Amino acid sequence: MPEQHPEIVARLRAAGCVFAEDEARLLTEAAGSPAQLEELLSRRVAGEPLEPLLGWAEFGGLRLTVEPGVFVPRRRTELLARRAAGFAHAAVDRAGTAVVLDLCCGVGAIGAVVADAVPDAVVYAADVDPVAVRCARSNLPSGRVFEGDLFAALPTDLRGQVDVLAVNAPYVPTDAISLMPPEARDHEPGVALDGGADGLDIHRRIAAEAAAWLAPGGTLLIEAGAQQAQTSAALFAAAGLATGIESDDEIGATVVLAVVPG
Repeated sequence: MPEQHPEIVARLRAAGCVFAEDEARLLTEAAGSPAQLEELLSRRVAGEPLEPLLGWAEFGGLRLTVEPGVFVPRRRTELLARRAAGFAHAAVDRAGTAVVLDLCCGVGAIGAVVADAVPDAVVYAADVDPVAVRCARSNLPSGRVFEGDLFAALPTDLRGQVDVLAVNAPYVPTDAISLMPPEARDHEPGVALDGGADGLDIHRRIAAEAAAWLAPGGTLLIEAGAQQAQTSAALFAAAGLATGIESDDEIGATVVLAVVPG
């Protein structure tokens, strides 16, 4: 198919796409025919997120399967993924293996990074959204990806066995969803965005149960907004975990850490 970058770039720029040149190249590569290219371009210009149109998203150096209607992994979550991989590696050094759980996994981005970086880790994942679970089963061993509401999705024999619990739960306050970019607000599931009045409803539910699923010395990592992190950390401290907060200003990321004492 002949390259049509100049026309495509012009249409993408007119639609407000900041990285129009890169998007034009990627859409052209993804299309199998001029007709398919026109369809993809029209959908992108209409506001659909780029990654589901391509069928993949780049995260942590990996290409992950994504479908329309799923939460697209954000670069800021790479801090959480890197730190989870680091804790998994330390657990493997201690015991020869590590049980890692990617909870609220979406397409399994965090789990995929951990599995790639720490081959001896045994990675499980769970999400309530069936489309996200289908994608996660493409990005992770499908037999260890479960569909359901938080810990209720998991096999009970994981209780007390999780060395690293990595969570990117929804944390956008309900009233702030209308302020999000249309790509997220209009095309990603509300269940992946809406964290309740202060954004921390799911954090509260996880804090109430996490200690029962973590192994002795296990670590929980959960993404939060910078203004929410202290409150989130207090929730896990009240549940008996030792807490801390880490940030990466370059990518705008904040992670709350919570460790089982001893």
